[in-house]
Amino acid sequence: QVQLVESGGGLVQAGESLRLSCAASGSIFSINAMGWYRQAPGKQRELVASITNGGSTYYAVSVKGRFTISRDNAKNTWYLQMDSLKPEDTAVYYCKSYGGYGNNYWGQGTQVTVSS
Repeated sequence: QVQLVESGGGLVQAGESLRLSCAASGSIFSINAMGWYRQAPGKQRELVASITNGGSTYYAVSVKGRFTISRDNAKNTWYLQMDSLKPEDTAVYYCKSYGGYGNNYWGQGTQVTVSS
């Protein structure tokens, strides 16, 4: 199993930055990719960004050019750098690990609130 713990959320003003962290423990070797998702009140959870072990990245159109996903192998931690934040980025952000045979795991989420 994989355990994921997100941190770094908070309340910021529009235009400011936050860096979210997702620390993994357990069967880290089984992780093939990591994704960051978000869920705003009354909306479906959506994929924001993802990164494979090979370094391939994906970004949702709404965050492309403002968010950057990365990984620190030494710390078993994935990051989501969020710049130029907008009020519409307000949501609970989750990380999700992807493993073989459908062994996927979610973190508990961290709240990001962007005021205008």
